[in-house]
Amino acid sequence: MIPLLILGLLIQNPGAHGYELLALMEKRHYKYIVNFTKGSFYYNLQQLEEKGWIEQIQQKPSTSGHETRNFKITKSGMAEFEKLMVKYGTKSEYVNLQFYGALLFADEYDRDKLLELVQSQIDQTKARIALLDEYLLSTPEPPGTINYFRRMNENSRSHHLVNLEWFEQLKADIEGPIE
Repeated sequence: MIPLLILGLLIQNPGAHGYELLALMEKRHYKYIVNFTKGSFYYNLQQLEEKGWIEQIQQKPSTSGHETRNFKITKSGMAEFEKLMVKYGTKSEYVNLQFYGALLFADEYDRDKLLELVQSQIDQTKARIALLDEYLLSTPEPPGTINYFRRMNENSRSHHLVNLEWFEQLKADIEGPIE
């Protein structure tokens, strides 16, 4: 998925350097789409260049005096972008929270500690909803246009709201009387 994000960002921002692309991924909260680190990002950037899907362009002198490596997508990179769009655009996967794996053994775990785990999920979910709310409030969708990233974040928010309700009900069930 990281190659798709890099190629797509270079289509939107030809001539960008790696740090600019990484900053865009962080600013746009792409971490909700794919788990990435600075290291995995630069590794993928290097791989894309080695495969000939992106190439360096004329270096721009930076204001800091450091040399930057600016990139553009190549013709073969555009073909790979098309392939990746089909690959990821046709995938549909099950919801898979790692918490579910821990919940399989809830009966073998201390009740109070389990409540702490559930509360942790509630807190994390509320924090994600708050971040999504912040983004959605600051990014209106102009009439007559479709902002796909905004729509995706609206959908993500809806999923988090459902998860929050489920976690809160689970917590209430655990706290309730055991018969």
